[in-house]
Amino acid sequence: MQDRNPQSPTPQAAAPQAAAADVAPAAPSAPGGRVNRRMLGKLLVIAAVMFGFGFAMVPIYRAICEFTGVGLMTQRDAEAERFARNTQVDTSRTIVIEFDANARGAAWQFKPALSSMKVHPGELVTIDYELVNTQPRQVAGQAIPSYVPLQSTQYFRKLECFCFKQQALGANETRRFPVVFVVDPQLPKEIDTITLSYTFFEVAGQAASGAPDKGGT
Repeated sequence: MQDRNPQSPTPQAAAPQAAAADVAPAAPSAPGGRVNRRMLGKLLVIAAVMFGFGFAMVPIYRAICEFTGVGLMTQRDAEAERFARNTQVDTSRTIVIEFDANARGAAWQFKPALSSMKVHPGELVTIDYELVNTQPRQVAGQAIPSYVPLQSTQYFRKLECFCFKQQALGANETRRFPVVFVVDPQLPKEIDTITLSYTFFEVAGQAASGAPDKGGT
């Protein structure tokens, strides 16, 4: 009797399952108008702070000078003229003096007559700065000097400078102010270049304080 192999059960076909892709909903972006307004607000605050700081520089600088006794802005060097007369010129050294000018506010155009010059320590030197009042009204201002490198400050002796006091210019007036100085021969040997920079600020509320100073030309 022939044995029959039992018929294998037909495997069931697996039904393909469609995988549903989980797509996360995109997070709503912040409205562009809100971001722009926030950025604009920050810029306005920064601009207001910088504008106020510019007007505050002169009284802040004056207060520092009075507190420390430095007086670079308002006090003349009482000994500079006698120092210049009694000092020998050191022709063995040459110092490069660079001149810079910056104006704060729309009222001024400000520049030196030369960008640089070579001088000998002990030599009496004159450089002119030109200042233009571009406004149709009298405007007063104050120049604040600075020196680079900082340690050269005490060796830069000014006999005449428009920075010693506030200057008032008439409407659309142009003036040239001489700066007369001498470099102390005791200037450290490693310093061979000095940058003299002036920043000219409008002095708020001082425009009508008096007639323009005739110290310049």
